[in-house]
Amino acid sequence: MDSENPLGRFLRARRERVRPEDVDIPPVGRRRVAGLRREEVALLAGVSTDYYVRLEQGRERHPSAQVVEALARALVLEEDAAAHLHRLARPAPGRRRPAARRERVSPTLLRMMEGWPRTPAVVLGRCLTVLAHNTLGGALFDGHTHSRDLVRLVFLDPDAREFYPDWDRVAVNTVGGLRAAAGVDADDPELVAVVGELSLKSETFRRLWARHDIRQKTHETKRFRHRLVGELTLEYEALTVNSAPGQQLIVYQAEPGSPSEQALALLGSLTADVVEAPHDPMSTTTKDSSA
Repeated sequence: MDSENPLGRFLRARRERVRPEDVDIPPVGRRRVAGLRREEVALLAGVSTDYYVRLEQGRERHPSAQVVEALARALVLEEDAAAHLHRLARPAPGRRRPAARRERVSPTLLRMMEGWPRTPAVVLGRCLTVLAHNTLGGALFDGHTHSRDLVRLVFLDPDAREFYPDWDRVAVNTVGGLRAAAGVDADDPELVAVVGELSLKSETFRRLWARHDIRQKTHETKRFRHRLVGELTLEYEALTVNSAPGQQLIVYQAEPGSPSEQALALLGSLTADVVEAPHDPMSTTTKDSSA
């Protein structure tokens, strides 16, 4: 994990991904390092090489907001990654970590999801586990070894590449979403366990995690190849749950009049005889469907 020097690890990972031509530096001669050299980042950001080296090595941990902005420009960071860099440079005051507890979904949100019989909806926790789903949301991801854990579904499920026709893009976005959801809390026990397991079991996950991509889940078009109804192209919108920080409500929709809308309707009809309220996998009163 990145707990000892998260700022330095992030800077180095992102520096190694910027090509000289991306920032108008002529690629003269053979380069022995991937991406930019430290002195090149320092020059682009308007700071001394010694100061930048101290940032990467963790000997300087709190650059000013102006320096952070300059570094974000030098490293060609997208908006989510730049915001993450600011959080690393100015972390919230330390506070005592509460005892580990299960994430719960509010009854109000569960009832709301129950009222959307034609719209798949799931609630994700901070490590992208499915905390709850309505009937159609459960049906969308049903039938996999890790149906209730979207990170493990992508990287450990044997049929993940069949389920996600655009698996490579999904993999990149999933890791970026996990980093964004985790924020700067690299010591979260659940996150440590997830990253540790996946790093051991998936070389692709290990490589992508080392890239330090940050991609906040917002909205996207995603393709699925469902075992019951075939190919689906759905748009999703990710909404934060203000009453439960760290939770996200993900709502999927198909283009009106499209084959995907018809396939989604068919999936709904196939599951219509299942009398099921929005399912909270953490509830002790319902069957645990988590992977």
